[in-house]
Amino acid sequence: MYDRAVFLLNNPAARRAMSVTEQVIRNHSRTFYLATALLPREARQAIRCLYAFCRSTDDLVDREKASLADVERWRQLVELPPETQENPILLSWALIRERYAVDRQYEQELIDGVALDLRVNRYPDWEALERYCYLVASTVGLLSMPIIGLAPGVTFNQAAPYAIRLGIALQLTNILRDIGEDAGHGRVYLPQSDLAVFGLTDRDILNGVQDERFTALMRFEIARARDLYAQALPGIALLSRGARPAVGAAALLYRAILDEIEAIQFEVHQRRAHTSGWKKLRMLPVILHTVLSQ
Repeated sequence: MYDRAVFLLNNPAARRAMSVTEQVIRNHSRTFYLATALLPREARQAIRCLYAFCRSTDDLVDREKASLADVERWRQLVELPPETQENPILLSWALIRERYAVDRQYEQELIDGVALDLRVNRYPDWEALERYCYLVASTVGLLSMPIIGLAPGVTFNQAAPYAIRLGIALQLTNILRDIGEDAGHGRVYLPQSDLAVFGLTDRDILNGVQDERFTALMRFEIARARDLYAQALPGIALLSRGARPAVGAAALLYRAILDEIEAIQFEVHQRRAHTSGWKKLRMLPVILHTVLSQ
């Protein structure tokens, strides 16, 4: 196993790689950047390397003319050990992966989930969508746990179900927020069976139909997401004490996006719901009290 500190001190490429990962998170996720600032320094840097890897993997399918071959080439690059890795983001992740002995099953499942976006743009039912959410989001939580640590006496298997629920909740929140953007790419993630219950079709979603049927559907999906958060949040108490503020902040700040969707009257085709930076800061004291009192 690599001694990361020694490697960073003696390898300029590795130091540059860590700098690149820091910039990725600054540019792409203010919420995650704010939440991870609450982690101890070493874990904060490591988790940001994981985020940069996940973000870069996800970005593969958003490129024009992206193909499954591109994903498989990326998978091969991910496999390279640190000493032969040239991509700065993959170098920083390779170092972290080896430092914390991360289970690579979840790394591969994440790539499998991203590949789905190139061949699947409809999901027949909740079970199918739930599986997708697991692949692209729950895997991130499972990759995170060896890095951020667990409370004394807690095993990975005890904490994993909560991480899985939280990942699904976060991804469903993303899907509800980005309905309009995804429709622009011809994607409808909402389960076809749910659309049918409310008298809608995927064509209605693509055309931006917003009526009482759509509102009812959104209320249903938001209730599902909130229930997933409720199932997941007790798992924060199973994490190391140093990790709880960051994970709690990420979860509760993301859950607040559901409130913002309601506040904009479900106009997700026209507007992107988000929580302002000032509002996030105002929420933090309550969030920290809630998490640390568990």
